[in-house]
Amino acid sequence: MKVALGVEYDGSCFHGWETQRDVRTVQQAVSDALSTVAGQRVQVVCAGRTDARVHAWGQVVHMQCTVAREMRAWVFGANANLPGDVSITWARPVPEDFHARFSARSRHYRYVILNRPVRPAILASRVCWECRSLDVERMQAAAGYLLGEHDFSSYRAVACQAKSPLRRVHRLEVIRTGAMVYIDVIANAFLHHMVRNIAGVLMEIGIGKRGVTWTQEVLRARDRTQGGITAPPEGLYFMGVEYPGDLGLPRVSPPELIW
Repeated sequence: MKVALGVEYDGSCFHGWETQRDVRTVQQAVSDALSTVAGQRVQVVCAGRTDARVHAWGQVVHMQCTVAREMRAWVFGANANLPGDVSITWARPVPEDFHARFSARSRHYRYVILNRPVRPAILASRVCWECRSLDVERMQAAAGYLLGEHDFSSYRAVACQAKSPLRRVHRLEVIRTGAMVYIDVIANAFLHHMVRNIAGVLMEIGIGKRGVTWTQEVLRARDRTQGGITAPPEGLYFMGVEYPGDLGLPRVSPPELIW
């Protein structure tokens, strides 16, 4: 049978999603826990790989195995075998042709910035801290140039292995709530470091170091060296995935009081 599962994790102490030798990864932790429940070795495939210290509210994975378990057993059995910084939030049976990555219509990331003069303590590993005041209206105006389908070569990591730099951004919003600034990005797919590089450019515009049209100038250059800094990984969250509605897969929203 094939099963899709929702995964939530605090990436602070992980070396990213993908299994690597001799380091702690989310994929390895989830695969090990589900293998214990299945009584056989299973491997999970995710909707979007995340880097070291990047978090997820709504990661989606799929797995295949030859044993039947109740969906409740996959959730609570796996969680009984997972460390405290990873949790399975739901499980659903899916058709054989379902693929967590290739069946996705869009993905949603959120970049979280604590914008105040004093550095954080409790949130140090969960937000990006910017001590200089950010002008959210300037950042939102600049974000508009990135909507639609573009060549995002200037916004991807030099080592990005994607065959094409073309991506379609459906939504890009910058919102302030008190000292917190959120950058929400929804796109059909993302390049390596794309959201963090967008956040880096928008923050330079927000502090007044660059003009509002700089996002467009960087985009047109199609050259990563023309872009800004790559924003720190701690502020990045994989929020969720959109799939065809007939699959009936749930979407988990974060607690509003926190984010």
